[in-house]
Amino acid sequence: MHAIVIYESLTGHTRTAAELIAQRLGTEGVTAVACPITNIDYQALSAADLVIVGSWVDGLFVVGQRPGRVGRIAKMPALAGKRAVVYLTYALDPGKALQKLSDTVSSRGAEVLGGITIRRDRIEEGTADLVDRILGVVPA
Repeated sequence: MHAIVIYESLTGHTRTAAELIAQRLGTEGVTAVACPITNIDYQALSAADLVIVGSWVDGLFVVGQRPGRVGRIAKMPALAGKRAVVYLTYALDPGKALQKLSDTVSSRGAEVLGGITIRRDRIEEGTADLVDRILGVVPA
């Protein structure tokens, strides 16, 4: 299986998560690459069986949460025929931002299999959980 992790990061937490996800998938026999949304590896995207899209939660502390820079995600290349998983890193409360990210990725044509929110002070545990969930649904 081939996977690509495309991320939008502001402070580095989402980038760290993307790199850990790609690394952990690699140790499980999945060819995986992580890249920022501003520098997508189009060859890896074309070959990918699974697209993992990550961002951070933007908005006020308890209202108006949304994926950070969701406009960039909405303009990413078409994902027709691709399966996708989404994740968000957050500090306090992700609100409904995960559903908004799922909807945005789905609007690009992907079949979104699910997603997870990861507290930015628990990146290690959150990424391990996400990889376990991915491997439970999508065989390597």
